Parts: sequence; structure tokens; C-alpha cells
Amino acid sequence: MPKNRGIRSVPACLLIALLGAPAQAEITIALTYLRHEEKAPPVLSNLDPIPADLGIAGAQVALADTETTGSFLGHYYKLQVVSVAPGGDLAGAAKKALAASSVLLLDASAESVLAVADLPDAKGALIFNVASGERRLRDADCRPNLLHTIAEDAMRADALMQVLKARRWTRTALIVGPRPRDEAFAATLRAAAAKFGVEILAEKAWTFDTDLRRAAGKEVPLFTQDLPDHDVVLIADETDDFARYVGDNTWLPRPIAGSDGLRGEAWAPVLEQWGAVQLQNRFESVAKREMRSRDYAAWAALRTVGEAVTRTNSTDPGKLKAYILSDAFALDGFKGRSLSYRDWNGQLRQPMPVVNARALVELAPLDGFLHQENEMDTLGLDRAESACAAFGGMR
Repeated sequence: MPKNRGIRSVPACLLIALLGAPAQAEITIALTYLRHEEKAPPVLSNLDPIPADLGIAGAQVALADTETTGSFLGHYYKLQVVSVAPGGDLAGAAKKALAASSVLLLDASAESVLAVADLPDAKGALIFNVASGERRLRDADCRPNLLHTIAEDAMRADALMQVLKARRWTRTALIVGPRPRDEAFAATLRAAAAKFGVEILAEKAWTFDTDLRRAAGKEVPLFTQDLPDHDVVLIADETDDFARYVGDNTWLPRPIAGSDGLRGEAWAPVLEQWGAVQLQNRFESVAKREMRSRDYAAWAALRTVGEAVTRTNSTDPGKLKAYILSDAFALDGFKGRSLSYRDWNGQLRQPMPVVNARALVELAPLDGFLHQENEMDTLGLDRAESACAAFGGMR
């Protein structure tokens, strides 16, 4: 009986195809999840700690999903997780991982991503960036062996600006945090606002060093009192430090958006349509927590490999990459549309949920934001905007 139940769990069309297919040699696909840990900066609140298995749990769920189909085809997947402490030998760990596997899921900063991608050992490898949304990795600093399943920061900002423009909430004020990541995201918000015709009327730097857990109700209204009349307060706070204390404490009763409040995300626990609940449930049964965007990026990377191996019956990184970047590739990402990769810079194009804490507000791209080829390319670097030359004739 267990055998029959296993057969019934496979879609009928897939089962027929598998039973009718000629026997194939078994192959094993070795993958490594390589994480370069970063020391988290101190923040005002510890209410939302960073999960120890962030990203890793997404890869593990994808492994189980992929093995279900792979076992019928004689495809067997092995996932090794390697975590390098801050200041540790990332290059050494990467060389060791590449000796065992030609496919890496790389969870690291932009600098570390480039350091690994540029190793001579990585020349023929296939590397998935599952953590850094920095523009430069899709722009002038792109690499031919590097694909991106984490959403570009500009995709998050563009999705948000499409919603603000559609709502006619086009008068904004921007608060920028003190860390480099905050300023980088502020620059991304500025570019997205200009792209979609949203005004940033004023900016203020966040300079508080007091404990806002006690003083937010007094300090934040005074801090925002001199802002010109606006529809929305944009906040660049990528370390999740202070934004939670700005909402509902501003001088004018205005929504907040950007790093908190209304925001663009690759994945959010509030997604319910398109089969997303089933993915959420599978994830929560494994991780005992809600799925986050980095988990989704790792899930998408491993599922990409699984789909490519299934279609090509190959483990060769070059063949896998060629298929992944081709028009034939399509991945069910549980977001209403099939996902594909931009063949000019390796970014996974995907719809972007714009959410608040408890609900999906919109799924970008919105109707009315048109593109000559693919409406999802209204989010993030388009072909003409990207200086990436590493993908050669695919541009």
C-alpha cells in the first residue's frame, strides 16, 4: 500500500511521462549552501531576531520538493551546508566546496560574493546569489558564473513605487538611517521614485541615540514636525533598527513605507493565493517559523537546479546555465506567474508582493506599467539600464 500511495502523489501527466520514458542512467547532483556569517549590528529592539537557519531552511525544503520528482528519474541530490564565521577563511571554504560540488548557493555580502565568484576554482561553476540585493552585482560587477535568486533591491523599491503611483500617493518624505546599508537603500528609493514619478519633498537623517522604546511617543513627532505636507513617509532602515518606532508616531497621521510598513518583498508570510499556502505550510513544518525572502531565494535557487537537471538530464554547469537562461526555462514560484531569468545579468525575474504586516496589498507589476517584452522587467534593472557585459551574446 505505501507504494501505491507514493504513485498517486505524483501528477498523472508526470507519471505517464515517466513510465513511458526510456530508462536513464542514475546521476547525483551535489550542491553546497555556503554561508558567510556577518556580525549583526546592535539594534533598539530584539523582538524579531534573525533565525539561525535563515536561507538554509528554504534550501532544505526545496531539496525535499526536488527529490520527489528526481527519484523517479534516477536523479539524486546531496546538499551540504557550510557556514563560515565572521573573519573566517571564506576563500578556503569556497575552494573546498567547489572541489566537491560545481553548484553553490552563496549566502554572503556583495564583496564576499564577488570574492568567491572570482576564484579560479569557480570559473566553471554555477553560483546562485541568495542574499545580496545590491545593484552592482547585476550591473558592472556581474559575473558569468553568477545568477541571482534574491530580489534586487531595486525590484523591491520599484514595486513599492508602482503602488504609490497607482494610489496617487506621490508626495513623500524620506528618513534615512545612519548605516551604509541604509544610505544604499535610500539611493535605491530615490532612483525608483524618479523612475515612476513619485516626489521626495524632503529628507532627514536619523540621528537619535536615545532609547526610543520609552521615548518614541515624544521624540518622533518632534522629529517629523518640520516635514512638508506629504502622503507617505519613506524609511530606509535596512538593519531593522528604528523604523518600527516611526509608524503611528509621526506629527502628521501618515503611513510609512520602504524598509517597514508598506514594503516590497520577494516573499512574505501573508501570501495566500497561487498555492503559496501549501509552500508556507511545508516550510513551517520543517523550520517551525514563517518563511522569509532569503528562505525563498534559497528555495528558488535549488528548485531552479532541479528543474534544469530534470529537463537536461545533465549535471554539467554550462548546460544547466544555458537552459536556465533560455526561453524554455520556467519555474513555478507560487506567485501567479512563471519565473524566468534575465539573460543579460542573471537576475531571477519574479512578481513582487507589496505587503503590510498582515496582508498582501498588491502584486507588482501592476496593470498599466507596460514593457515592450516582459512586464516583470519594469521591476529592477532593465536590459538597457544594466552595464553587465559578462553574459556576452545573450545580451
